[in-house]
Amino acid sequence: MQILITEIERLREELNNTVGELRKAGYEKAKTEYTYRVALAKELLILRDRGLPATLTNDVARGNESIAKLKFNRDVAETNYDATLEKLRATKIELGIVERQIEATRRGE
Repeated sequence: MQILITEIERLREELNNTVGELRKAGYEKAKTEYTYRVALAKELLILRDRGLPATLTNDVARGNESIAKLKFNRDVAETNYDATLEKLRATKIELGIVERQIEATRRGE
């Protein structure tokens, strides 16, 4: 029983830590999205100002190495956010399992 209680304490701590990680990952996700969109918009305006046909500006802008790197960073931040969210969900599930084990032990099952 003590092992299960110790496990619950560990999982609760992990859950709280993961919430903090999720907050940081969410901020990073939003920041990288902002940086990418602003840079893309600037690049699109530059290309249009240079007379590039509007039908080509999106592809050419996204092919710019610095814009592509910002999009890559955005995608990585989004993946980190999603992975942290899944870790949070998994920890909640583990916590529920251990809580049910404790209840079963108390009932003598």
